Amino acid sequence: MAGVIGTGNHPAALWPGVNAFWGRMYKEHTTQYTEIFDVKSSGKAYEEDVEVTGFALAPVKAEGSAVSYDSETQGPTSRYTHVPYALGFIVTHEEIQDNLYEVVGKRRAGALAFSMRQTKENVGANVLNRAFNSSFTGGDGVELLSTAHPTLDGTQSNELATAADFSEAALEDLLIQINNAKNSRGLRISIQAQKLIVPPALMFDVQRVLKSELRVSTADNDINAVRSMGLLPGGFTVNNYLTDTDAWFLKTNVMNGLCCFNREKIGFGRDNDFDTMNAKAKAYERYSVGWTDWRGCYGSPGA
Repeated sequence: MAGVIGTGNHPAALWPGVNAFWGRMYKEHTTQYTEIFDVKSSGKAYEEDVEVTGFALAPVKAEGSAVSYDSETQGPTSRYTHVPYALGFIVTHEEIQDNLYEVVGKRRAGALAFSMRQTKENVGANVLNRAFNSSFTGGDGVELLSTAHPTLDGTQSNELATAADFSEAALEDLLIQINNAKNSRGLRISIQAQKLIVPPALMFDVQRVLKSELRVSTADNDINAVRSMGLLPGGFTVNNYLTDTDAWFLKTNVMNGLCCFNREKIGFGRDNDFDTMNAKAKAYERYSVGWTDWRGCYGSPGA
């Protein structure tokens, strides 16, 4: 039967003398999706975040004239629909009885938990993996990282105007762009980059750029401005689930930026089928990931 573990799946486990069963359990990376998202809980089928725009600049009031009045406007709505993820396995009664190695059975539960954790990491990283893909849009109708986010003040950008590989100069350009951020009405707002998120291929370059006291790859005796000004208080983190080897991202301190809602925490269950006597085990979890305010993330896809 498809999906059922029987005596034929582990014939070696029916005979004594096996030194080790390997290939299923490895050490895993520490949790990484929490470095990308602000994690929240939810008690509903979905969550919605709705933008409310502020007011414009105040005009000059001429003597004796009436005060000008402005109104708030509802902006884009971002909906987080919680998605269930589940996986399980079935083991025949005969396999349980004839398996001479208890460790084989015990490790199945660990392997199931590992698969669920890997699923969440991949689902989370895909928000960044698809950040430049116009097929995956947010509440404003465009992708997470775009040069043309629609606002009441015209289009705004959260990626470099000219895509660039990671470098000290490119990092400084993106930090300047963050420092010039505006709200939907075109008013200047104060946001700060918190953390740099990169794939493993960039970790050595990033280490040199962020940790050197002086500028890298130059004979000039200049200070490392990013480090000396403390512009990245959270440093950098390597995400092993990013698929683009030269894309890089800056997470900012914007509220309601990149969000993960946990609707139902992971749970494990087991039961037996009366007719077949097969044993079943399963894991289930429900959550959603995405973004509300695109200003929560800036980046570049690389050159």
